[in-house]
Amino acid sequence: MGRKLYCGNLSYNVSSSDLEQLFSQFGSVESAQVIADRDTGNSKGFGFVEMGSEAEAQAAINGLNEQEHDGRQLTVNEAKPRENRGGGGRAGYGGGGGRGRRY
Repeated sequence: MGRKLYCGNLSYNVSSSDLEQLFSQFGSVESAQVIADRDTGNSKGFGFVEMGSEAEAQAAINGLNEQEHDGRQLTVNEAKPRENRGGGGRAGYGGGGGRGRRY
């Protein structure tokens, strides 16, 4: 088990400092970040928290998973490594170019 936790189904008005305060009751919080939409800056309703130890992380999972906070039932579990989703922009458009030139 790691120290980094995923926290989902957050109310959209929860800030990173709110998240840190919520998790601090289970131990030292090294970082807390609510993920925001790149364009609007609004919360996406989830975030990540890194606890000081694995024991503190497990305590936070046990204490907060499926508990209600700000009217919503939280999902708290160990964060999974980020998947590479490709991203590179024009994937799947066949490569383009090449019109009118014959070799």
